[in-house]
Amino acid sequence: MKPIAPGTVIFHRHRGYGVLTAVNLLSGWVAARFGDEKRTLDLNLSTDEVQHADGEPILFRRTPPERMPHARLMAVVRDLHAAGYQKLYLYSWPKASGLHWRWQLFTGPRNWMQRPWREGWYGSGADYNFNPVMGWGDAPGASTAELIEALARFDPAGLANALGQDEDHTAWFASVCDALLPNYAYSLGADTPEQPLPLYLPVIAVRQRLPDWQGEGLAYPPGWEKTWSPDSLQRRQQQRAVVRHDVIPTSWSLPLEF
Repeated sequence: MKPIAPGTVIFHRHRGYGVLTAVNLLSGWVAARFGDEKRTLDLNLSTDEVQHADGEPILFRRTPPERMPHARLMAVVRDLHAAGYQKLYLYSWPKASGLHWRWQLFTGPRNWMQRPWREGWYGSGADYNFNPVMGWGDAPGASTAELIEALARFDPAGLANALGQDEDHTAWFASVCDALLPNYAYSLGADTPEQPLPLYLPVIAVRQRLPDWQGEGLAYPPGWEKTWSPDSLQRRQQQRAVVRHDVIPTSWSLPLEF
């Protein structure tokens, strides 16, 4: 689609030709002046059928944009696993502020806490908000296949390190993708006494105005238990062992004897 900015000549079927005077690509609203009118008219690019002067439609997304790339990265990793690159792992964790999530792809041994860093294989949702690319020479909105092709061109040697089998992790990752994509992603992080991880895998929404994920609890990746301290493991076992005996479901019908 052609870029738009103040000064772009447009066509509207009810008002004719006009010129944009203001553009807000975050909300999809623009202001335009038609003919010799002194006042501007506010238009919505999603609903008002605005066109370029040559008749090409000006389109705007109706759904909120992604505020983080994690779901797109999960789709990339799933397809690469299916192609035999099973020693490829996605680690994502919240920043200290809690406003954004970081991400890192790494290859080779599955060591969650000692991950090899390669240029371009990590990023942050804070940067993605302003420049929605991974940094591999990819374009905004690139498909999963296009992202994989861009990564292979960007660092073929790094991607070659992912060749190999890790069947346990691949099966776990595929099940998580089936449950969460396209609107949700998983989050990992350090388990500390001050801020212990929940019993099940944390889930985050990659778009605004999405409800909290309501699916069944997902397991952590294989081998993740090795990152927990003995105190954390004991605390988690206690969480699993808690059983409520003071509540009887209303659907039960128990015989009463007098």
